Amino acid sequence: MKTNSAQLNTNEAVQEESEIRINDTEVEKACELLYRIVDNIETVIIGKRSVVELVVLALISGGHVLIEDVPGVGKTSLVSALAKSISCDFKRIQFTPDIMPSDVTGFSIYNQKTGEFEFRPGAIMSNIVLADEINRASAKTQSSLLEAMEEQQVTVDSHTYILKQPFMVLATQNPLESFGTYPLPEAQIDRFLIKVSIGYPSSDDEMKVIAMERNIKEYLQPTATGEDVLFLKKAAERVYVSPMIVKYIIDIITATRNNPDILLGSSPRGGIALYRLCCAYALYKGRNYVIPDDVKYLVPYTLCHRLILSHEAKTNKKTAEQIIASILDSILVPMVRE
Repeated sequence: MKTNSAQLNTNEAVQEESEIRINDTEVEKACELLYRIVDNIETVIIGKRSVVELVVLALISGGHVLIEDVPGVGKTSLVSALAKSISCDFKRIQFTPDIMPSDVTGFSIYNQKTGEFEFRPGAIMSNIVLADEINRASAKTQSSLLEAMEEQQVTVDSHTYILKQPFMVLATQNPLESFGTYPLPEAQIDRFLIKVSIGYPSSDDEMKVIAMERNIKEYLQPTATGEDVLFLKKAAERVYVSPMIVKYIIDIITATRNNPDILLGSSPRGGIALYRLCCAYALYKGRNYVIPDDVKYLVPYTLCHRLILSHEAKTNKKTAEQIIASILDSILVPMVRE
């Protein structure tokens, strides 16, 4: 009886949510705004539209992005173009072994004139924060980002400071370097909503990149504001998700915890991240509801970096992407009416 009661309460909650579902006019406005932002960024990041889309969708999902790729493919340019496109404050932190947590969060300094301590904000006090080469900083400095990424606040000398909104951390790291680096702990990795890789451009796209005007990033004009981003975030929260879709997400999350090739499966935070990203993706596609294809497309980006593979899986040279693909093939896809 307890289970039936819980299911009844869940159905009632979903029904109430559907009653405040975003209408078609708002969907059209949000979709047009999203396309405008993506198109603007793509003038700088050529031929990588899918990556640009995912980064923008992560922003309106209220999440953070880990960009792992080799040097010179445009990781920093992508973040800079995003900040300029939405007309928000942008700060870059170049992580090195000697950088201190106070450089990130800020610190209090004594003012001899007033006789009081004054707070000097750190680089985290911004809308868009680029943590460049995050794995080059020590574990102590990396941990200074944890509170900001999860609670959207920073605590310094027992005082809590609320961060600006919208707020997003985009971290970069080189997967090939190991000398002088500190691997990100699981708690840090789990706080990134998605992990993406830009990759090398095609031959035609690389010709455009080489011939591109050098100062084109400086001339990039904003196509949206911080208020527009907050509107998009609220709009995404009102996208309808069927109980069958929610169960589909939970089945995928549960399967990662029971798979013999996976030593550590996805956390509940991974399921929440997938849910929110699906809502944002549906909005980008001009819908006010989520379909199973949205989930299947976004699962690799939201879950692969959260998994720790078993020793046998690594020995057999299996990848997280391959394991996730096999999990998706083994789970029944729900039939949801539009």
